[in-house]
Amino acid sequence: MRRLSWFNLTSLTLGLAFLYLPMVILVIYSFNGGKLVTVWAGFSTRWYGELFRDEAFLKAAWITLKVAVISSTVATVLGTMAALVLVRAGRFLGRTLFSGMIYAPLVMPDVITGLALLLLFIAIGLDRGVTTIVLAHITFSMCFVSVVVASRLQSFDRSLEEAALDLGCTPFDAFRSVTLPIIAPAVISGWLLAFTLSLDDLVIASFTSGPSSTTLPIKIFSAVRLGVNPEINALSTIMIAIVTTGVITASLLSKRSIARRAREEQEAFGQ
Repeated sequence: MRRLSWFNLTSLTLGLAFLYLPMVILVIYSFNGGKLVTVWAGFSTRWYGELFRDEAFLKAAWITLKVAVISSTVATVLGTMAALVLVRAGRFLGRTLFSGMIYAPLVMPDVITGLALLLLFIAIGLDRGVTTIVLAHITFSMCFVSVVVASRLQSFDRSLEEAALDLGCTPFDAFRSVTLPIIAPAVISGWLLAFTLSLDDLVIASFTSGPSSTTLPIKIFSAVRLGVNPEINALSTIMIAIVTTGVITASLLSKRSIARRAREEQEAFGQ
């Protein structure tokens, strides 16, 4: 095994510290008993209690979670279907346009996407609210899902599906019983990516949200402009914990799925 050089080790340490040290400091100061976020005044869970009594933050958190779950679920379904078309449909009329429409939101600035969606909603007379935020998040997050799932389908062994079809499965049954379990880690990863993007979105949501549909990033941004509130540290710590738990859970499920599939293959070859 190749050993890390001092330069690589130092670069890796500095890079990780740059990324995660601010998060660690934020988590530590979320248990600060004082009002000043930069002066330690003793360990306390006071601001977590204040946070759970703040109806404005709780309402924004509920809207954000609702939007993230709905949009990521719909985006995963649509993104998986788009990936199947891109990988399995071969060459068809309009393929270039279709693939361009899939990949365009990946490189399009959020300001342009948000403004375009705002003009669309105004043109069709759709009032801004939770529905428009969900539609906007589905629009850009399904593209990320399609890229993740398509990369897995590129290396998929089609002979497994053909064997299922030879044994009497319909195309839908073959997809449900063979293809979907194998690409499940990519589908789950796509859902988590879409969920994280929706949870974190500020720019597009600010264009498509209404007065009664303020999301958590918009609420935090508005509060920070008036000064950093210790409740924001507590809220950010909870969000970090939720995302970390989701990533660890998805990783464990993916490893368990891979191990189970490897065990089944060994049993099949053993027989």
